[in-house]
Amino acid sequence: MIDLHCHMLPADDHDHADPGLALEMARIALDDGIRHSVCAPQPAPGHSPQDASRTRSATKRFAAALDQAGLPLRVSPGAALQLEPELLPGLRQGRLPTLADSRYYLLELPSTAAPGGFSKTIAASLAAGYVPVIAHPERLDWLNESHYHRLVQAARQGAWLMVTAGAVTGRFGATARGWAERLLDDGLVHLLASDAHDSDRHPPLLSAGRDAAACWVGADEADRLVRERPAAIIANLTPGQVTPPPALASLHARHGRPTHRASGTGQATVWLGRLFGLPLATR
Repeated sequence: MIDLHCHMLPADDHDHADPGLALEMARIALDDGIRHSVCAPQPAPGHSPQDASRTRSATKRFAAALDQAGLPLRVSPGAALQLEPELLPGLRQGRLPTLADSRYYLLELPSTAAPGGFSKTIAASLAAGYVPVIAHPERLDWLNESHYHRLVQAARQGAWLMVTAGAVTGRFGATARGWAERLLDDGLVHLLASDAHDSDRHPPLLSAGRDAAACWVGADEADRLVRERPAAIIANLTPGQVTPPPALASLHARHGRPTHRASGTGQATVWLGRLFGLPLATR
């Protein structure tokens, strides 16, 4: 599996990162079946915003430390970027990190209030050749019935939705789990990631979330959430070269892009999961 959102480099001020914690997180990831992690450091309080060259250098140093420790985890640079005026200029100029130096970038929306001009940012990003990947939409405090359509619209515009694996298993509470299940059930989720910050409360785990997601989307689609689509981002494929989530398949077909239907086995998994009492997302 590939984890596209993992804070193994815990601060943008890398001299203050904890190398012991990073190696412990790498061991946990490997034990869970993760073979490639995208490190997304966050700026420490009072320090400068994300810098692509600095993040690449820190990731290379971490890769060397992993090799020295005998841990076969591949790592790539990344960052959790904010919705701000300098976002697109920073991407165009190469100052802001994308996911593994690809056309895809990780976007964290404001958590407490619904942002204005959101759809314009998505449209401008796509027009410039960048694909926004919206991190943990299920955990946004402003998400409710009145705002849910904004995530649907974002996905239909071309943004990718990345749900936290721990949210699907209930690690972040019932509300986050309900929205994660709804997004999966509605066929809008492109990716699962750990958003890991440590080895205890928020560890780098994907397998349990993938298995829980399979009850909503089937085993084949759940596997795409942690393998096929993350690998496509690492390889910098265009969205049109990637199997879309179920609800977006008709849009891709309309534009002549390849689509894949869930297998019969996958659909059976969905209905069996519901039959044996998995909670339905709040409608």
